Amino acid sequence: MSGGVEPDTPPGSSSSSSRSGGSTPVGGKPPRHHLTSIRHCASSARIAAASAEFGLESGTLSLISPTADIRPGFLPVFRSGSFADIGPKSFMEDEHVCVDNLVEHLGLRGPGIPAPGAFYGVFDGHGGSDAACFVRKNILKFITEDCHFPNSIEKAIRSAFVKADHAIADSQSLDRNSGTTALTVLISGRTLLVANAGDCRAVLGKRGRAFELSRDHKPSCSVEKLRIENLGGTVFDGYLNGQLAVARAIGDWHMKGSKGSACPLTPEPEFREVRLTEEDEFLIIGCDGLWDVMSSQFAVSMVRKELMEHNDPQRCSRELVQEALRRDCCDNLTVVVVCFSDDPPPQIEVPRFRVRRSISMEGLHTLRGALDSNV
Repeated sequence: MSGGVEPDTPPGSSSSSSRSGGSTPVGGKPPRHHLTSIRHCASSARIAAASAEFGLESGTLSLISPTADIRPGFLPVFRSGSFADIGPKSFMEDEHVCVDNLVEHLGLRGPGIPAPGAFYGVFDGHGGSDAACFVRKNILKFITEDCHFPNSIEKAIRSAFVKADHAIADSQSLDRNSGTTALTVLISGRTLLVANAGDCRAVLGKRGRAFELSRDHKPSCSVEKLRIENLGGTVFDGYLNGQLAVARAIGDWHMKGSKGSACPLTPEPEFREVRLTEEDEFLIIGCDGLWDVMSSQFAVSMVRKELMEHNDPQRCSRELVQEALRRDCCDNLTVVVVCFSDDPPPQIEVPRFRVRRSISMEGLHTLRGALDSNV
């Protein structure tokens, strides 16, 4: 994938890549195996390459940071910026919503309404903008008015997605054949809940590493393909029933049966919940136009570098969109960047003495290929 450093250390690992140029093993002893030094140089080269591309000090690309800074009483601060562009298309069908202060926005006070709270969403329409526009205007209301809110937020969101889907079917003023993917993020205190139906994506930036909080619901995805076929649908050339490039969407009633019936195209979202800590610096959510042309890690590395320079999520969103356009994106573009602190991300030095003494299978294959090419 283009740009960025692909994470090769499992979350929670205490290992981290060393600085470019190498370092002396602890105590001045030579590596126990010749592959140890090879692994060290390979990791350094990848960091150096990414540093050169983004104009960063190599220390800013640290993948793991100490956990001692995490305070038990930590509460995030929410500030966001968004940017959208029609791209090369004739019509703009994307929509989005940003609510940095959910309590103030809804006027809610009382037990069970956690503060701080925030809500964000991106909606990628197709077959016209009616469905995306309707969902953008109503999805938060459907969630907060549901009988399960706020005691069971996941149930409330699931119900809201289905309610929006049915409302489009019943509407006399909307094109019931238009459809939209939907990705929402509801944050209550330190709990972040992503709900996704379609191929929008949410990516968490955690001290320079990208963590995807959603799964792209493409018909060709093995899990979605199995679900589609079990419900009598087919996947042809990557399209659901040869018509739609996503496996989950709100609307598109020309592809669905009666309300409440099992259908290969479902509006029900998939959920991912995380507990925010001080290591979690920002969240990127975007429609598939962005992710079609750049990796999640590239986007996180780019946003982190931009935030360190100007600390403005609005400018970060615009830069991501402009970078996607430079990469010949062929779709509408919508990006939201949400920061969890008032301060910019810190520059993190990589300890010289923390060297991984192993080589991954991927790294070994890369090394063999490089050696073979020089023979």
